Amino acid sequence: MGKLAGKVAVITGGNSGIGLATAKEFSEQGARVVITGRDQRTLDAAAREIGGDVLAVRSDASSLAEIDELFAAVQEKFGQIDVLFVNAGVGKFAPVEAVTEELFDGIMDINFKGAYFTIQKALPLLNDNASIILNTSINAHIGMPNSSVYAASKAALITLARTLSAELVGRGIRVNAISPGPVTTPIFGRLGLPPEELEETAKNIQAQVPMKRFGRPEEIAKTVLFLASADSSFLLGTEIIADGGMSQL
Repeated sequence: MGKLAGKVAVITGGNSGIGLATAKEFSEQGARVVITGRDQRTLDAAAREIGGDVLAVRSDASSLAEIDELFAAVQEKFGQIDVLFVNAGVGKFAPVEAVTEELFDGIMDINFKGAYFTIQKALPLLNDNASIILNTSINAHIGMPNSSVYAASKAALITLARTLSAELVGRGIRVNAISPGPVTTPIFGRLGLPPEELEETAKNIQAQVPMKRFGRPEEIAKTVLFLASADSSFLLGTEIIADGGMSQL
């Protein structure tokens, strides 16, 4: 029997990268899975790849109305939630003097505001003793140039894991965070860099990782599974850093 047998798990941004790898892992562990994404084509492809009892809902994490629609669909199909993986996010980078209000809001609306209200609006469906996992980033811990807004949005989630844990502990709901380092996901290819510059950037980042490689989405998914399951029953308001030692050594 799987570690999430009979559980209902919602994964925002579950149509690619870490979200998709986690959805597949959860499904293999017996969960009934809900995934979201902004692109219907990739959502449909992800649902086919996951298989089983999966609900794919097109939803923009920056839209409170669409978050409402998401949980209405979850309530109609499953009626409850046992695991919420708040994974949807964007990575956009610029030097501080080039950051516009539009760029700032675009990052914060999805990475922080969207995450915050996803949790708030999920609360009526969350069972007591449910698990909430926030996907943050080691950028919250390192001073990487051009990442000021992105890093701040992820640091906010680490704080949120602690404060919401204090608020929800009475219901036995655990809120924890995972902070990945560089991982081979589609988000890396969306930086808007030419292929040659992207390759050089990847080499430079890889050189900073003590393990000399990027992480794999499946490796992060295993850690999310740990936080979602009873294996982590004594973890509350904490953060697991999964970065190949990049921020530690």
